[in-house]
Formats: sequence, structure tokens, C-alpha cells
Amino acid sequence: MPFPLTVALALLLAQDAAQLTLECDRALAEGRYAEAERALDHLLRLSPGVAEIHAKLGVVYFQQRKFVQAIPALDRALKLKPALANAAALRAMSLSELGRFSDAVSGLEAAFRNTRDPALKRMAGLQLERAYSGLQRDREAAQVALEMNRLYPSDAEVLYHSSRLLANSAYQTLRQLAQAAPDSLWRRLAAGEAFESQGNYDSALREYDAVLAMDPDRAGVHFRMGRVRQLRAGKDPTQAAMIAREFELEIQADPSNANAAYELGEMARQSGDPAAARRWFDQALRYDPDFAEAHLGISAVLLALGEKNQALSHAQKAIALNPQDESGYFRLAQALRSLGRTAEQQKALTEFQRLRAANRGNRMIAPPQVTPHQVENF
Repeated sequence: MPFPLTVALALLLAQDAAQLTLECDRALAEGRYAEAERALDHLLRLSPGVAEIHAKLGVVYFQQRKFVQAIPALDRALKLKPALANAAALRAMSLSELGRFSDAVSGLEAAFRNTRDPALKRMAGLQLERAYSGLQRDREAAQVALEMNRLYPSDAEVLYHSSRLLANSAYQTLRQLAQAAPDSLWRRLAAGEAFESQGNYDSALREYDAVLAMDPDRAGVHFRMGRVRQLRAGKDPTQAAMIAREFELEIQADPSNANAAYELGEMARQSGDPAAARRWFDQALRYDPDFAEAHLGISAVLLALGEKNQALSHAQKAIALNPQDESGYFRLAQALRSLGRTAEQQKALTEFQRLRAANRGNRMIAPPQVTPHQVENF
């Protein structure tokens, strides 16, 4: 017995819909958005009340940067099925792309807080930074940037936008400080740190001198002056005594300054005084037990003093604290060699060479807070 006409027609329409859905999904997966759009237009004529079809059309428009068309498609999807959270997120991002930040921000906040899709969360976070900035809500933009850095620490685009936002936030705050208290110690200290970060070392020293004239016992300033003199002097050995004096003055003002103790230890190690180096590294680690660079320094000193097992322990601790620093594997390889553990030594050396090659193109732009631990030829 043949099917009634209405049933047969329904089956044909269902087959057409299934084929169009397959074509659409394949085109979407391959990035052929114009073809996906045509398939979805046909599907909507067959099933205008299906929320997911409208949502997919919104996705296609979004991917083609047709944000004006994406918003009504996503609106229709959400009217039919309000629980489509991803559609709501895309709608908010479309509004943001059109500069409608006030309309977009609540949807972006919800998407950034609630979505479990890492890619969508990332997109929502970047758009939320943009929306907050456009609304001059700079503090909230900076907070999102810090959270994005935590979530995506190796994402170049995320880090680029975060650096711009955080630099602008710092600049605005410094302007407020300069206007509120132009002659204050804090303005001078901020100016010194800004000049230091820019490599303007003479100006940084002048500002730090002005801070000490106001408060001779201000903790941290002699350390900063010592670092600036280090960076300015480069490898000039005639500046070593003046640099060391700054770090010693810092220790007098603040014995708990592990950075200053580390610098003195590294200078003593480099100059061939392992006993003094050991004392300074011990002091640094007493106040900061998780100071990876100090663990590396004392590992080298202990090895020179013949304390092989302790040297190995400190190298292992440094690697646990900073597994991406090739210096840790260099010190580990040295300690293992001294103990006759040649197979393990070779593994450590291989990892040292791998990390050295990987890190070569990824050096910090700004000077680090302390002098990086120096390793010798193996």
C-alpha cells in the first residue's frame, strides 16, 4: 500500500534536510562559508522553526565578518531556544565588533565567566577587554587581561593585547600620581622604575638619588640602583666595587632582600670567591627558599667545594621551580657527572641543549629583576 501523499512528501523533505545538513556541516568544517550559507538558506525554507539552523547561520555570518546579518540570525535562534549559550556569546561578540560595547558587555561577561569551550572563552575574553576599553572601564579591562594571561600564558595574541592594556593602565595611573603628588617620593620612585624599564639608566639613577635624599633608609632603592649600574656597566670590571656597594647598602637597610644577597653571591662566584658566594646564596635562600637562581648559584659553588650530593639537590630544586630554564639542566649535568652517573648526565645535557635552542628566540625584552645565572662551557 503506497504512502499517503503527505507522508511521502514529509519523507522527501526529511531526506532533503538531512542532505543539506550534511553539506552544511562539511562546508563549515572546511571553512567554505559561502556554501554553508546557501545550504542553511535552503534548510530554513524547509524548517524555519528550528533554532539550531538560525544559530548555525549566525555562526556562518560571524565567520565571514557579516556582523550586521549575524545579530538577527542569532536573535531568532535565541527566541526559539533561549538556552543556546554559544549563540548568546556570538551575538555579544558581533555587537562588540560593531562597536556597540554597552549592548555587548553583559553578554561578553556571561560568556567569559560561564562557557566551558576554551576557544569561545578566549574569544569572549579578548572582546571583553575591547568592550571595557571602549567604555573607558580601564580597571576592569586590566583585570580581564590579567586573567587572560593566567588562562593562556603562551598565546601570542592574548599577550599582545594584555601588554597594550596593562601598559596603558600603568601610564594612566602614573599620570594621576604625577598630578596628585608631583614632588612626592612615590612619584620619583615611579619615574625611576619607568626610566629603568626604558633603558634610560642615567635618568633612573637621578630619580633614585632623589628618593634617597628624601628617605635615606628606603628599602629596595639601593638594590634598584645596583641593578641599574649593572645594566649600564655591562661587563666593565671597573664598576664592580660600586655595584657591590649598592647591594651591600641594600642588605644594611633590609637584610631580607634576597635579590641583593643573590647578586652579591653571583658576583663573588664569578670573581672566584666560593666561600663568600656560599654565604650570600645561603642568605638569599633563607629569606626566599623558592629562589631558583639562588639554587643554581649555590649548586655551582657546592660543586666547586666538592659537596656533590648537595649540589645535585639544589640543581634538582631549581629545575622543579623553573623547568624551562636550561641553566638548571646544565648544573644538573655537572652534578651527575661529578657523581659518575654518566647516563643520567647525558640525558640532562641533551635537555639543556634542547632548551637552549628553544629559548634562544624567546628572550625577555625587558631586563629581568636579577642577573640571570651564568653557566660556563661544559
